[in-house]
Amino acid sequence: MTLQFNDETFRGDYSYYNTDRAIRRFPFPFDRDDYMYSVNIEPHPGGPEGSVFEHRFDVDEHYVSEMRDRAITLDEDPLRCQSLPHMELAGWDLLEIIMVSKSEDYPDLFALHRDGNRWHWINRPLGIEQRFTFLDPTTLPCGPMEYITRQTQGDFALLDEREGNLWMDAGMVTSQADWSLDFDVGMNFFEWHAPVPKAKRLGVFDRALKFLLAMRQGQEYRRLNWTMTVNPRLDTSPENYHKWGPEKRTVTPENVGRKQHLRVELQTFWRLPRSNAIAFPIRCYLACLEDICTQPKWGRRLHRVLRDIDPALAEYKGFAVNQKVIVDYLAQFDDGAPTSAGIFPDR
Repeated sequence: MTLQFNDETFRGDYSYYNTDRAIRRFPFPFDRDDYMYSVNIEPHPGGPEGSVFEHRFDVDEHYVSEMRDRAITLDEDPLRCQSLPHMELAGWDLLEIIMVSKSEDYPDLFALHRDGNRWHWINRPLGIEQRFTFLDPTTLPCGPMEYITRQTQGDFALLDEREGNLWMDAGMVTSQADWSLDFDVGMNFFEWHAPVPKAKRLGVFDRALKFLLAMRQGQEYRRLNWTMTVNPRLDTSPENYHKWGPEKRTVTPENVGRKQHLRVELQTFWRLPRSNAIAFPIRCYLACLEDICTQPKWGRRLHRVLRDIDPALAEYKGFAVNQKVIVDYLAQFDDGAPTSAGIFPDR
């Protein structure tokens, strides 16, 4: 295997870490020195070799540990994975896309052999080998969506199209930024986005829904979203706020560089072939401020973005309580020099 997987935790002692390679390929979300909501959708996959955009579903050094953390969360709260009865076909669509993509993009890690509907799946990093009949749920240990998303980094929402809207009718959500699948399942596009400040007035979600409804089969797109998290915790769910919410008050000038993390979501969109549903994978990446500031362009830009951001967005993004200590820390990395265009670090 070409990848070396970290042995790390996203809770308890928080032993999560990024290697130098992981830092350089981190999907820094700011292409300029300020920030405001936008649709910011572009075709996917495609990007520099080695970047998180190169393949359809990124697999990195955190893969094995993230799947272990997902299993812990599901053991504690099985409702993090839900699928309404009419979404089973969409689950099979998702399973097919992920298995085909991973076996083609990472043939040293994954293999898929197909003989009609008789499939043989091999996941080498997790030590899984499964023979099953495609579209027959009795041949898998659980439903198709749950089966494959227990083996795939990131959260997943499956959106059913009806009544000129998109409805979140299935999902696997264990690494979310303070939203609840159990609360949102069955809601439409505008209902589950209702808590987002300013975006409705700006018309962001009207444009986004219009774009998504126009997607055709075989089209894939992506966008980046971001928030801030204290400690490298994947599960920042409302259900567990009592565990991670108080950690915001533990940030000090001495520890902010290691404790405060930029949390970036690589969100992709797929029109599924049989069900015509839309798959919405939400892949979470974490990097502490110390990691970010190893790239001079990112250190400068993050200082300017977080210093000048609208207060309502600072509150919504989860860092208002620590904004001053964060900005003061980042100021030492901002020499006032101009920053180059785009999100990638300068070479």
